[in-house]
Amino acid sequence: MGKLKDYITTDRNGIIENRHQVHAAIVSSDGTLLYSVGDPSRVTLTRSAAKPAQALAVISTGALEKFGFDEADLALMCASHNSEDRHLSRARDMLRKVSAGEKDLRCGGHAALSETVNREWIKRDYTPTAITNNCSGKHAGMLGGARALGAEISDYHLPCNPLQRKVRDVVEELAGLETGPEGVLWGVDGCNLPAPAFPLRNMAKIYAAFAEAADVADGARNASGKDRDMARIFSSMTRYPELVGGEGRFCTVLMRVFRGILIGKVGADGCYGIGIRASEYTRRLGVDGAMGIAVKIEDGNMGVLYSAVTEVLDQLDIGSSDMRRELALFHHPEIVNSAGVVTGSTAHRFHVCGLGS
Repeated sequence: MGKLKDYITTDRNGIIENRHQVHAAIVSSDGTLLYSVGDPSRVTLTRSAAKPAQALAVISTGALEKFGFDEADLALMCASHNSEDRHLSRARDMLRKVSAGEKDLRCGGHAALSETVNREWIKRDYTPTAITNNCSGKHAGMLGGARALGAEISDYHLPCNPLQRKVRDVVEELAGLETGPEGVLWGVDGCNLPAPAFPLRNMAKIYAAFAEAADVADGARNASGKDRDMARIFSSMTRYPELVGGEGRFCTVLMRVFRGILIGKVGADGCYGIGIRASEYTRRLGVDGAMGIAVKIEDGNMGVLYSAVTEVLDQLDIGSSDMRRELALFHHPEIVNSAGVVTGSTAHRFHVCGLGS
């Protein structure tokens, strides 16, 4: 086995305890690979990082206009939320809009992604149900998409449903790949929906496309319907970052800090997508247009993922130093024991290829 490269370490008192391998692809809006870490072609299950693309498929059914979904609803469709009251009340309202109920959700319940919420549930002896699933907004939107297509809602989550076939078509178009052994592969996500997998560079391309659409829609009166829809998703995520994640969550903090410059979305088991609009930061890198970033941590560690994403942004010099400083707790997380004593640290042992020496 070759020597491990491109990793993040965690230590205790200077003793290396773990090495977490990092892969990343940084591309322009046309999919050209600009920079990389590790293997930028690593085939990766996008998990919840696919949600903006899945939301685009829902928009294409006409569900937003048919059922009166607003921008905040669209943000929740893209969310892996904390199950806070604001998330649950909005998900319930979305179900009402499509004349559905919690019984129609096919996602199941799980512990909240927020420890604060979990502690409250324990005090109340509350058992999580489908509405509390971090993906309930996406599922509510898909119920609307299925209804808009005139499809059965009882199996909206299955690959054979017309709604999921539309999702497949949208994902294939955005990724520039067809479904098959050398293209898009499909698994089943934790929330019971089809989950696409493809090389990281194609995932980065998708995120660049959302950022580019936001630029096009702002600057062109005759932007295509697809550009307008993708820009609408970009805008909903940046306007309502608290719905995309929640209190203390990396996605929420990241988008608040960058104030409309980028969108960021986590996927389970260590994957992350970012779309960056054309700006002084992209132009400094010699990029004439939007950029996309996709990151995967080989062992799926989520804390390490956020540290890696922040380090990639730092090495690329995206955002001001003040912006990135607000991400410090994610960038350099301390290792703390049960007594509150700092016992170790996190260090970045990778370099974004193409920068520096």
